[in-house]
Amino acid sequence: MARKKVQDNSSSMAEAIKELIEERGLSPEAVKLAVENMLKAAYKRAHGTNENAVVTFEEDASGIPVDVTLYSRKEVVDGVYDPVTEIELEEARQLSPDCEVGDELDIPEDPKSYDRSAVTTGKQSGHQGLNESYKDNLYNEYKDKVGGIIIGYFQRERNGTIYVDLGKVEGVLPVKYQSPREKYEKGERIRALVVDIAKTPNGIQLILSRAAPELVRSILETEIPEVLDGTVEINKIVREAGYRTKIAVSSAREDIDPVGACVGLKGVRIQNVIHELLGEKIDVLRWDPEPTVFIKNALSPAEVGRVIILDQDKKQALAIVPDSQFSLAIGKQGLNVRLANRLCDWNIDVKTEEQAAELDLSEIATRQNAQSLFNDDYDEIATIAELPGVDERVASLLKEAGIEDVQKFIDDYESINVEGVSKEDLEKINELINQNVEFVEEDEPQEQAAPEESEKYTCPECGAEITLDMTHCPKCGVEFEFKEDEE
Repeated sequence: MARKKVQDNSSSMAEAIKELIEERGLSPEAVKLAVENMLKAAYKRAHGTNENAVVTFEEDASGIPVDVTLYSRKEVVDGVYDPVTEIELEEARQLSPDCEVGDELDIPEDPKSYDRSAVTTGKQSGHQGLNESYKDNLYNEYKDKVGGIIIGYFQRERNGTIYVDLGKVEGVLPVKYQSPREKYEKGERIRALVVDIAKTPNGIQLILSRAAPELVRSILETEIPEVLDGTVEINKIVREAGYRTKIAVSSAREDIDPVGACVGLKGVRIQNVIHELLGEKIDVLRWDPEPTVFIKNALSPAEVGRVIILDQDKKQALAIVPDSQFSLAIGKQGLNVRLANRLCDWNIDVKTEEQAAELDLSEIATRQNAQSLFNDDYDEIATIAELPGVDERVASLLKEAGIEDVQKFIDDYESINVEGVSKEDLEKINELINQNVEFVEEDEPQEQAAPEESEKYTCPECGAEITLDMTHCPKCGVEFEFKEDEE
C-alpha cells in the first residue's frame, strides 16, 4: 500500500505560530501540540471523526514551525462506502495520477471552509491547550522561587488582600501574611518572600509573605556577606511581625564576632534590615549551647542577673532581673519574654530580685540535687571533655596544658592561664561544672587501733627486758615461765 500526499502551497497560521513562540515564551513543541489539537478538534466537528486527520509542520533550521497543513487521509477504493475516509480511484487519480486501489492519499483541508461551530470548537480547544502550556511554562519558571525573595509593585487591594504586579505573574499577599504596620500606595515597591505557587484560570499566582521569619533571613543574606557565605550562622529567628524580631547567631571562627558582623559599624547593616521591615525592632544576640547563658542573651535588651534551671526535663527556668529591668525583660504585653521563650524553646519565668527573695530557692536546689542523686541515668563526669555542652576546642586546649580532670580544674581555677582560652571560656566551664557535677566527699578509712602494748618485765638473771610471750631471755638465754597470780 502506497501513501501519497497532495501538495498545498498555502502558509496559513505561520505568523500566528511565530507570535505565540516569541511573545508568550512558549516552546515550539507546546505550540505545535496546541495547534495540532485545535485543527483536529475542528476537523472532528466538521466530519464526525478525526482518526484520519493528519497535521504536519514545516520547520526552519532552528526547529521552529513556520508552516502547518491539515490533511484528510483517505484510502483509494473502487466504490466509496465512507466518503470521510475513502476516495474513488477515478477522483484520486485526478489528484495523484499514479494512484492505485489500496493506496492512502493525504488530501489538504482548508479549516476556513468549515462552518462556524467547527471553527469555534477548534479555537476553544486551541486556546485551552495554549493556556495550559503557558501555565505549565510559567509554573516551571517560578517554582524554584518558592522560599526566595521577589520584588513587585502594589497593584490593588481587595477585602484586605494585596495584589502585587510581578511582571509575567501576579502575587497575592493575604492578610495573615502581612505586617500590621505596613501600608502601601499604588505602584509602591514590595519586597516579599514567596511561600507557595498556585495555578489559576488565567495563569499562576505566587503566594507572598511579609510576616515570615524566613523573610528576615533572606534580607540578612542580602545585606550581610558573612551570613551569605556561612561565616556567620543564623541559628534561629523568631518574630512578631511589625513589632519585634529576635535573631540568634553564632560563628565557628574565633576571630569573628557574629553579633558585630550582623549589626555592622555604627549599626549600619542592621539599620538596612530595619528599614526594609519598616521600623520593626530587631534584637541580634549570640547563640550559646549553655541554656542559662542563652536565656540571658535571649531576654535582651534587658540585663539579667542570673538564671536558675527549675526543671531540666520540662525546660523550665527562672530569670532574676534587677527591679529597673523587669518591664524591659517582660516587654510590652509580654512580647519580649514570649519571643525569648520561643527562641530558647524554654518556659522562662521572670522575677525581680525582690520577688525572688521571697521564693525558697534552697528548696529548688535541694530538689535538683535529689533528682540528680536518684536519676537512673546518672553518669559520673570526671574530665572536662565529658561535660555536656562543653566547647571541644577549649577542652582540648586545657587537656594539652595538663588540665583534663574536673577536680584539677576546680583546684587550679584561679591560676589557670592557657593560651587560646579566655576568662569567659573558663567561667563557662566553671558554670557547667556547678550545674552538672556533684562532688561527694569520700569517708576517710578509719585507722586500725594499735594493739595494746604488752606489759614489760625484766629477766631475773641479767635484767634484760622481756615480755609475757617469751620463754627464753633474748640476752642471756635463761629459760623461764610465767604463772598467774593465785588469789
